[in-house]
Amino acid sequence: MLRLVTSIVVLLFAGHQALAQNLDLPTRESARPQTTNSVPHVQIGVEANVELTAELLRRVAEIPDVVLGPTRVSLPGATGFQLKDDLKLARPEAIVGGREFAHLHPDGSLHASLHPRTAQSAINAGWAVLHPWSKRRKGWEGFVMIYTPQTNKELEVVFRLIQGSYTYVTGQPVN
Repeated sequence: MLRLVTSIVVLLFAGHQALAQNLDLPTRESARPQTTNSVPHVQIGVEANVELTAELLRRVAEIPDVVLGPTRVSLPGATGFQLKDDLKLARPEAIVGGREFAHLHPDGSLHASLHPRTAQSAINAGWAVLHPWSKRRKGWEGFVMIYTPQTNKELEVVFRLIQGSYTYVTGQPVN
């Protein structure tokens, strides 16, 4: 009986994982910004939309077990998306530093760890670019910069990518 229950839980969990990682991403309408090819990895000539940034931070703060605060790994002025200490991590190797699974730069772009398939889909659809260090360490294969959202429609997609990052790193779906 225990084996049956365990199998059902595994199947349900796998279903949530698949849904979180197989995002159907529309093609981004805004032009891809230029970015540096080194660290610090930043966009060139892009400014944040203050209202969209505030809304994004509001939504991220509502994700369970996420605390917003100064970044531990990025530029001064960036906001880190930290996971609470008691939250179990499914993929700790995907986190770049501490328990920060993503961070928002002052220009509105983000760095986040995504499932590698999700990262490739985001790149193909014009939403992201691989971080220059993404091939340096196991677990960073899906570490990307997500471009600054320019419209409410783009904000929706960017937030879905952040939810996908949370699910990838924690193994927990966002409700």
